[in-house]
Amino acid sequence: MSIQTTEIEYAEHNETRFRMVRIFGRLIIYGLLFFWVFISLFPIFWTLTTSFKTAVDVTQGNIIPWVEFEPNWKGWRSLGLSPDSIWETSTVREEFLKRFANSIITSVGASSLAILIGSLAAYGLSRFQYRFGFMRNSDISFFFLSQLILPPVVLALPFLILYKELALLDTTLGLIFLYTLTVLPIVIWIMRDQFDTIPMELDEAAQVDGLSSWGAFFRVILPIALPGMVAAFILSLILTWNEYFFAALLTSSEAKTLPVMVASQTGSQGINWWSMAALSTAAILPLVIIGIALEKYIIKGMSAGSVK
Repeated sequence: MSIQTTEIEYAEHNETRFRMVRIFGRLIIYGLLFFWVFISLFPIFWTLTTSFKTAVDVTQGNIIPWVEFEPNWKGWRSLGLSPDSIWETSTVREEFLKRFANSIITSVGASSLAILIGSLAAYGLSRFQYRFGFMRNSDISFFFLSQLILPPVVLALPFLILYKELALLDTTLGLIFLYTLTVLPIVIWIMRDQFDTIPMELDEAAQVDGLSSWGAFFRVILPIALPGMVAAFILSLILTWNEYFFAALLTSSEAKTLPVMVASQTGSQGINWWSMAALSTAAILPLVIIGIALEKYIIKGMSAGSVK
């Protein structure tokens, strides 16, 4: 009887010890995750709070609102977007709305065009076998992806000369074409992994039912590959929305985008951090809303090629 009692106590002791170790491990994991979330979201928090600071609060490094500083609408008022100035005439607000519209047109246009071209290219690389000299499908895919290695500054002078000859300088159409080229390798990479997860038997069954190759692609395969398309579109949208180098190089007045306007917030006394923060917050907000709304599609699309 005493031996059984000892064994029961030993088992209970081990169970309690195991439970404590598991709880301690979870606390460590959650603590690390909380720390990583804090590091990731702090720039957004800093940008948002800076838009409600005065020059003194910025220079003194005050961070916590209502504790270290009293929020005010100075940053938003300088853009004509504060509650007390939103109904008044403001040239700065008109410029902001114009740059905002340019960013929407260029980013959405380039992302949509890249999705269209990239999906066709990725479908071909996934379903057919190509041979160009020594290059096969894997080599062609790597060639597309390797274009991301090229520094943008290398293309600055050629594109500047080319766009001058084609009269595409300071036009949203020129930015759309250029941005399409910059995000096309990423779209092809994501969409090829997406198509590889779809069995070829679906293509064959669709063609047996009377559909052509184009019909099978648009009516059967694309609806299944929708999560990957959304993920590729969102990633392209983020990259093109935040692009600054070519937008500053190839535009002067008409086709400027929000990143260029954000970088121009300087005055006689230095950088207007409150105005820059307000502009940055307004530029970040649409991407945050889109990311939250389409989160499930982004996760499905980005993980499509991980398990086969």
